[in-house]
Amino acid sequence: MRLLSVFAQCFLTGALLMAQGQPTPDGSIQARNKAVAMRVFDEIFNQGKFQVADEIYAPDFQNHGLHRSVDLKTDQEAVHAEKKAFPDLRMSVQEMVAEGDKVAVLWTFQGTHTGSGYEGLPPTGTRVEVRGITIWRIVDGRIVEEWSSFSETGAYIRMFAHLKWWFVFAGLLVLTIVIAIERLLEDGQENVRLSAAQLNLNRDHAQIARHGGPKVRLHL
Repeated sequence: MRLLSVFAQCFLTGALLMAQGQPTPDGSIQARNKAVAMRVFDEIFNQGKFQVADEIYAPDFQNHGLHRSVDLKTDQEAVHAEKKAFPDLRMSVQEMVAEGDKVAVLWTFQGTHTGSGYEGLPPTGTRVEVRGITIWRIVDGRIVEEWSSFSETGAYIRMFAHLKWWFVFAGLLVLTIVIAIERLLEDGQENVRLSAAQLNLNRDHAQIARHGGPKVRLHL
C-alpha cells in the first residue's frame, strides 16, 4: 500500500508539473490576439497588403475617436491615404500587452511625406515620426473595436514649415510673372500710342504736301 501511495504522489506531482508547463486557454487566446494585432502593422501598414483587413477585421468594426466613431471602410480609407502620402511608411511596435479580449500596443509611425493625398497637402519631403497607443478588442480572431491616441501636431508643424518656403517661392514666382505681364501690356500700349501719333503726323505731312504747303494771306 505504501508503494502505491508513493506512486500516486509521483503521478500527481508529474501531472501538476506538466500542467504548469502548458499554456492556459486564456493564454493561448491572448497569444492569438497578439498575432492578429501584429498583422495590422506588418502586413497592412508596412507591406501595403490592404486585403488583409477583410481577414482580421469584423464587418461591424468601429474605430472610436475622441468625438466620433468610424466604420471599417472609413478607417481603411485613412490607411490608404497615409500609405499613399508616405510610401516608405514604417510602423514599429515597442510594447504589446494582452489581457482578456483586448490588446494594447505602443507603436511608432515613421515615414517621408513624398506623396500627395494627406489632408490635401502637396508633397513636402518632410520626415515624420509619431508615437501612439492603440487598444483593440478582438473576438474570434477579428478586430471588433479600436481606441487610438496620438498627436500629429509636431508632424504638421514640420510639414507646414516646409510648405511655408514653398508658398513663398510660389508667391514670388507668381508675382514676377504678373509684373512681367503688366510691363509687356504697358509697353504694348505705349507702342500703340506712338504708332498712332506717328500715323497722325504722317497724315498731316501728306495733306500739307498735297496742298502745296500752307497758304499765307497778306493784308496790305
